[in-house]
Amino acid sequence: MQSASEQSEAADRPAPPASPEHAYPDHWEADVVLRDGGTARIRPITADDADRLVSFYEQVSDESKYYRFFAPYPRLSAKDVHRFTHHDFVDRVGLAATVGGEFIATVRYDRIDDRGMPASHPADEAEVAFLVQDAHQGRGVASALLEHIAAVARERDIRRFAAEVLPANNKMIKVFTDAGYTQKRSFEDGSVRLHLDLEPTDRSLAVQRAREQRAEARSVQRLLTPRSVAVVGAGRAPGGVGRTVLRNLLGAGFTGRVHAVNAALTEGPAELDGVPAHPSVAAIGEPVDLAIVAVPAERVPEVVADCGEHGVRGLVVLSAGYAESGPAGRERQRQLVRQARSYGMRIIGPNAFGIINTSEDVRLNASLAPHMPAAGRIGLFTQSGAIGIALLAGLHRHGAGLSSFISAGNRADVSGNDFLQHWYDDPGTDVVLLYLESIGNPRKFTRLARRTAAVKPVVVVKGARHSGSAPPGHRVPVTRIPHATVSALLRQAGVIRVDTVTELVDAGLLLAAQPLPAGPRVAILGNSESLGLLTYDACLTEGLRPLRPLDLTTAAGPADFRDALAAALADETSDAVVVNAIPWVGENGATESGDGEVLAASLREAVASVPAPAKPVVVVHVEMGGLAEALAVATSTRPAPTGTRTASAPASTSGSAQAQDQDRPPVHPATATGSGAAPRTSAPPPSLVPPAQTADPAGPEGTDQATAARTSDRHATIPAYPAAERAVRALAEAVRYGQWRRQAAEPGRVPEYEDIDEAAAAGLIERVLGAGGDGDTRGVTLDTADAGELLSRYGITVLPTLPAPTPDEAVAAARRLGYPVALKTTAPHLRHRPDLGGVRLDLATEEQLRTAYAELTEVLGKPEELQPVVQAMVPRGVDTLVRSAINPAVGAVLSFGLSGAASELLGDTAHRLVPATDRDASELVRSIRTAPLLFGWRGSAPVDTPALEELLLRVSRLVDDHPEVVAVSLEPVVVAPRGLSVLGATVRLAPPPPRTDLGPRRLPSY
Repeated sequence: MQSASEQSEAADRPAPPASPEHAYPDHWEADVVLRDGGTARIRPITADDADRLVSFYEQVSDESKYYRFFAPYPRLSAKDVHRFTHHDFVDRVGLAATVGGEFIATVRYDRIDDRGMPASHPADEAEVAFLVQDAHQGRGVASALLEHIAAVARERDIRRFAAEVLPANNKMIKVFTDAGYTQKRSFEDGSVRLHLDLEPTDRSLAVQRAREQRAEARSVQRLLTPRSVAVVGAGRAPGGVGRTVLRNLLGAGFTGRVHAVNAALTEGPAELDGVPAHPSVAAIGEPVDLAIVAVPAERVPEVVADCGEHGVRGLVVLSAGYAESGPAGRERQRQLVRQARSYGMRIIGPNAFGIINTSEDVRLNASLAPHMPAAGRIGLFTQSGAIGIALLAGLHRHGAGLSSFISAGNRADVSGNDFLQHWYDDPGTDVVLLYLESIGNPRKFTRLARRTAAVKPVVVVKGARHSGSAPPGHRVPVTRIPHATVSALLRQAGVIRVDTVTELVDAGLLLAAQPLPAGPRVAILGNSESLGLLTYDACLTEGLRPLRPLDLTTAAGPADFRDALAAALADETSDAVVVNAIPWVGENGATESGDGEVLAASLREAVASVPAPAKPVVVVHVEMGGLAEALAVATSTRPAPTGTRTASAPASTSGSAQAQDQDRPPVHPATATGSGAAPRTSAPPPSLVPPAQTADPAGPEGTDQATAARTSDRHATIPAYPAAERAVRALAEAVRYGQWRRQAAEPGRVPEYEDIDEAAAAGLIERVLGAGGDGDTRGVTLDTADAGELLSRYGITVLPTLPAPTPDEAVAAARRLGYPVALKTTAPHLRHRPDLGGVRLDLATEEQLRTAYAELTEVLGKPEELQPVVQAMVPRGVDTLVRSAINPAVGAVLSFGLSGAASELLGDTAHRLVPATDRDASELVRSIRTAPLLFGWRGSAPVDTPALEELLLRVSRLVDDHPEVVAVSLEPVVVAPRGLSVLGATVRLAPPPPRTDLGPRRLPSY
């Protein structure tokens, strides 16, 4: 039983000192995903919960009650009920986990003093106790409640929990010991006494995230692997959204039970398309795991209630009319999510296109896609139905199979983050493709993407990059992070970031079919010298290292291609091979017939001749109609799945039938295509040269034999592209990803610097922010002295700057600093703009200084407008900038670029998340386009990049150690051949934004 001791509750121990009642803390409310994939709501217990508490307690077994109170305790007294439902939300707090509005578990803490007696603030210890209904034990409810009650306690300045547990209560002991907190354990008076420090640790955070991954992955798995499905809204007449989904479900050969639900079916047993039809989910009379909802939006609440009350685990809501339709729809969407979660159900949608699982054990096509994709190793997630159906059709047409597909529509609940959790350890998925229009939780997405990318490729194309707002229907915070910054951070996480849907498909085909390249060296061979040169140029453009193209001449035949490819695969001087092919001409000048089929066979033979090829092969074909035909035939002749059930009418009519139905709910525009065909693009599609053997590998999934067979089959599949640029771009993404994977296996480190004085920096920050008074969230920009002092605590020296409001004071400043000096304006409109003439350098004498001062004030304005300053000259070098800023969506970001137009006008700035490692700092310096200026461009002296990398790491440490440092800007930083000089610094302090990623697990709130 998951419970803890509160033995003194049964005895009448002294009441705690009276504490003033506090307002109901609604921010403690949270929806959580439990271990089995269901959801529960956690909220504070109030005086209105007396009847719920009594009902809950009556359903708890005598054994669990004994574990809770250390004695038989069959029922709660009126005094118990009052005590357990009346809290001040400071010294006494109770939380309940609820499903369907009823309690399934409770937890409470009571503040105690060092003698274990009731106490009030500022005592910093509390006794904690749990009780979980027997029917819900083993679902991870107590672990979730512990996370939330610990967060509440920390908010109320409680630092430790104490708990007494009977030795036989192993489950509850395990809840505490597995939580990852620092703890002490003792045995006293026949019970186990536990003390937990509530400060989060690396281990507690790791435990929390591991539990989150398992729970969210399980919730997705429940949606993708239902044993029974009900289609709610299947019309009696052919056509309509519900009837179309029903036929698609049957046509795919779904292996579970299928039910049709139509409220108009009120008389006796009925059938639709050969499956039982019922007026409601309640009338089905057997468990239903997944409901597909295709009714008008105004009828959805009654459907959700019907499903929730009869144990349905998840919903796919195809109906539109929600947040994409305006304010009323947004409120309707909020109510939908709240209602579904109250029953422990998760939702895909609303306004969704549907889900597909190609596993032979499931064969689920709960979508509006008329054809079931071939089974494969690609997981595909889209937020757009139109893009989703186009990607489905394109990948299927060119031989690339899918493991699963999700088009989430408004993604009010289940999102791309949830599917990343699922695909991370899904053995059936090797490559993840995502089309995103918004990222609701960028910090979490980056974390999950990094972890997933460490084991399998994640390719992302993001729409709505420049609109500055979320697409209609997407309830997410609008982030002001520039597109370039988002791209840089995704690449840091190992995500393959592409710009178009075409590139998404191109990269997916290559990554799903070929091994990762070991490096950037590319062998090029083919029967066209010109096409070889285009490929060579494309490789250079993408940063690859192409070898001299091998021209087989136009007289080359399939055997020549086979021999050349086999030799290139065996050659250790290349890491990848690009094969270029144009139609070859026979002796009589006519194009050889069957050229594509023969060439495909020869290429496969070459790949098969090299044992376990460790380098990828791609084909660029121009006007090779025979090859394109061979690919199309190979796709269309794949064996049909066994055991397929068919509807009473052919699935191919679903599109036209759908268009005829006038009573269907509004759905995504992608469903109204008439024929159901995907829109075509003007660019020719890439294809897959199919493997010689298409039979499924023998052996059970997950065995070494099956894995080896699948790998061999995968590498025998060669992707083909109609343009060299597309093939090379996909190859370059694979090269960069392969390099990231190798580096991720040996991550960099965050260096320690002995001269950092973290405590002194914290004292300065506390002093400055404290001067603003409690509750001041506006923050403050440090003056020059405080900024210099704070930076100096982290080993960063800012060159002194002396004000020069008059020529005489400028001369006095120069004497203090020593000639030569620089005279600069610091007015906001002239700051860091030497091109406007606000800087005079190398002033070696008083006369030169006075002359420069006069020129500045004559041309640019009065001294009080220009705010001139004097600085000592430093060794010449390259002017750079180093910045860090905290963005609430992603956290602290470290940025680097060259000072001036390069970063401001051209956007040539690199970014990394904080804390940065030594490898991150090295990559920052080298990843900007103007990096050659730092490494001796055109004969100039290379600058001291190690000193620059150290500066980046020190700034990273500062903002990571002190989240109150919300912005740092060092500009210019002059990097010389030896050393560097920081000439200007701006530091801003403010109360840090809340770190939602460090709190207890919770779903996005509605």
